[in-house]
Amino acid sequence: MNQTFAKLLKTLPSICLVLCIHLAHADEATSLAADPVLEQRLISISEEMRCLVCQNESLSGSRSELAQDLRREIRDLIRQGKTDAEIRTFMVDRYGDFILYRPPVKPTTWLLWIGPFVLMIAGIAALLMYLRRRNTQVTSTSLSDDENKRIDALLRDNK
Repeated sequence: MNQTFAKLLKTLPSICLVLCIHLAHADEATSLAADPVLEQRLISISEEMRCLVCQNESLSGSRSELAQDLRREIRDLIRQGKTDAEIRTFMVDRYGDFILYRPPVKPTTWLLWIGPFVLMIAGIAALLMYLRRRNTQVTSTSLSDDENKRIDALLRDNK
């Protein structure tokens, strides 16, 4: 046991050194575009879109390969002179309303907009029904005079 621990202590500095070198050699974050104006426009458009892989991250914040491809596609559309609205329309036509963080209110997205409120109201109604049912099931019992006297005596003795 002591020999194994001693060997571990001898190899621990080597492991730490390898990890430090690996971390020091990590790549820096690359900018999304060489042109700062194009980069800012790319960020503003991709912040409004959802990563289809991560689903809880914006397209600009995601590191997935699909997100990188979609940012590259948006960058190409910007270079082609497309407006922000045209780019959004292109992405929605290709991937559906789900790609937008704020999908438009229309019959196909009503569930997205109204669903949380319906679930909340259903939850409140279920809670109220449960509480009413529980209150009717609990029976109140009253103590007899002898039991009240015994309780009073016990309380006086404990003082």
